[in-house]
Amino acid sequence: MGSSHDHGSGRPAAGGRSPLLREDWQYIERPSLEAVTAQEWDLLGRQRNAFLAERRADQVMRMFETLRDQPSFGYEINMFRHGLQAASLMLRDGYDEETVVVALLHDFAYDFCVETHGEAAAKLIGPFCSERNEFLLRAHQDFLTVHCPHHHACDPMERERWRGHPHFEWVANFVERYDQTTITADTPELPLDAFRPLVHRFFAAPVTRR
Repeated sequence: MGSSHDHGSGRPAAGGRSPLLREDWQYIERPSLEAVTAQEWDLLGRQRNAFLAERRADQVMRMFETLRDQPSFGYEINMFRHGLQAASLMLRDGYDEETVVVALLHDFAYDFCVETHGEAAAKLIGPFCSERNEFLLRAHQDFLTVHCPHHHACDPMERERWRGHPHFEWVANFVERYDQTTITADTPELPLDAFRPLVHRFFAAPVTRR
């Protein structure tokens, strides 16, 4: 039986090349980054940009879909359905596609970084957003506390540190109407497939922020 290790070196055996996304692309055959030439960096850049443009939406949707079967820790619905509900209500109310996608994904990072999930979403999604929606992603956590008057650990003044920001009222409105209210099982929600075309168009647009 073969071994997964090279007994002569004590190191794992090589697994072969990963396939290229497209047949007409080229590998860079160098032993280290220091050996990559300027022309090869240009080639990698072109291929990487096309790679990201083609795959980014699917990758983000897969990340969001990992929440589909997530159990609840007490709310009637999980974070997957919370995102669907927020996006469904904003679509119903006539908001633009970008804002609907932001509503869908605003809490997608909650599971792996609760305390900073807004910042995590802003890092990933923010470069494709308007300034006001990047701020929504980054700051919405701080705006929720005013709606939790009986939570012993919530400071209802948390959002006041953003008072005077040009998009303060925008985030306050989102949180009041579409975030703190989408926690019940009987709130209408569209299926995820209704949002796939919007997500793909969202990530296919040129990056507007760096």
